[in-house]
Amino acid sequence: MTQKGFGDEPQKKEVGGSSAKSTTTVFVRETTGLVKTVSFLDAVMLNIANMSAGAALAVLGFTLVNIPEISGLNLVIASLIALALSVPQVIVYTILTQKIPRTGGDYVWISRALGGWIGAPLSFAGYTMETLAYLALIAISTVFAIGSVGVALGFQNMLGLALPGGIPGSQPLSQMLIAWTIYASLIALNIVRPKAGYKLVSAFTLFGILTTILGILVILYAGRPGIASYINSLGAGISYQQLASSYKGGFFSLYPTIFVLPFFAAFVYPWVNAAPAVASEIKGKSALKWNIAISSVIVALLLTSALGVMYYVGGMGFVNMAMSNPKLVFDYSFNFWTLAMGVAPNAFISWLIGLGWIVWSLGILAYGIIVFARYAFAQAFDRYLPEKLAYISPKYGSPVTAHLVDLLVTIALVGLAVYFYGSLQALFGAVMISMAYFAFVGIAAAIHSKKQSGITKQALFFCGMAMAAIFSFIVYQIVSNPGVWGVNELSYSYVVFELVLGFLIYAYSKRINAKKGVNIDLAFKEIPPD
Repeated sequence: MTQKGFGDEPQKKEVGGSSAKSTTTVFVRETTGLVKTVSFLDAVMLNIANMSAGAALAVLGFTLVNIPEISGLNLVIASLIALALSVPQVIVYTILTQKIPRTGGDYVWISRALGGWIGAPLSFAGYTMETLAYLALIAISTVFAIGSVGVALGFQNMLGLALPGGIPGSQPLSQMLIAWTIYASLIALNIVRPKAGYKLVSAFTLFGILTTILGILVILYAGRPGIASYINSLGAGISYQQLASSYKGGFFSLYPTIFVLPFFAAFVYPWVNAAPAVASEIKGKSALKWNIAISSVIVALLLTSALGVMYYVGGMGFVNMAMSNPKLVFDYSFNFWTLAMGVAPNAFISWLIGLGWIVWSLGILAYGIIVFARYAFAQAFDRYLPEKLAYISPKYGSPVTAHLVDLLVTIALVGLAVYFYGSLQALFGAVMISMAYFAFVGIAAAIHSKKQSGITKQALFFCGMAMAAIFSFIVYQIVSNPGVWGVNELSYSYVVFELVLGFLIYAYSKRINAKKGVNIDLAFKEIPPD
């Protein structure tokens, strides 16, 4: 059977040979059962939450303390380069979201272009399972945020929550238990009130955006004297003048600026796939067409403006040296958020900015719970993953099994990262598989271009191949600098486990379904139903 074109609906087929007495689809059901409840705003906010600008501004220092060369590093230019490199991906995802608006997004695109044997395991490892590692990382980051905000507001007894494990004074057991409680609560909400999940993401993300803007304005208002006064008052034995004068680099050097691109790739610009993953639930063609571009522009403006204002007010030399100073980063949780809190004109504004940081992180977790469930659902719908993951509770209308799997795996990863490896960075290296996955999505886009004509054909082909090249380079950067990007036994083991498990699942599913008279390879030759 030839592969069906964009938008073609699945047809009923006989399964089990000519002797089969019934006719059915190769999918679990003839329809997903999902309904169009996602508004334009929800779609944009879902993507913005996915792009994690708030978390990036919080944990940037954990990366900069490890990089070998800070001189000439220009974070503003690095952000703009990362944005420019994401343009081919934005174009690919915008086109394919309109052409194939299905649950699972790029999972459907890559598995139909490369076939089930390759596409399904790659998507399983590159996004479905990797999302759980990322959510574990963000759950830990949320606890760090709570501790850091507490310290910034004068509660020194909360410092143990803000310190990575292995640093004297850290409280890994408390960090783990708080992260588990937060995550379990969000999972429970999505099970019992699934419609509230989208609204929660929108509310959290919108609040995070507004408080980021507030933080930018507060830093501008405080000026350099305000920043100097804040740093000098910390009692860290480090003054503003010492930090600013110790910087010996110039305005821009290519190597250190390019070196930090994996940070922007791991946290921010490539993560435009959240809304495409729920495309079959999005209301209106305009939302499908514009949500990716709009979310990318908003995030770029927020992130680059925050970094730019820190440079403009505090000075590039001061910011680079402060962000790479272990004492300030670990003992005083120095970042954009704590700086804005420290220079705020009153306690209420400081408290509001701190709350925004925490809520940003909660929004990321809330988005991830929704999107993981959609990927797992789509893969189960194709009979690749167990059919139970496609189960929708008749009582709550939510994918209960998928949510419970999410909970169990994520809390296990939180425990491993915090309690045994002692660092948020412990899971960072696992993101290499997602970068490799995006490279294969680019190849899939180039293959899909064969069915198109005119400018769409050219855009899919050239942008897809550009994606493949860009993300291959990012993978190279991560692997070649393991000490910086958290490539360790845990992250390597998790990546290998994901890939091996993905291929074993396909082989097992193919065998089990064949006994039922179903050839699951047929599912990957057509577009699944809405």
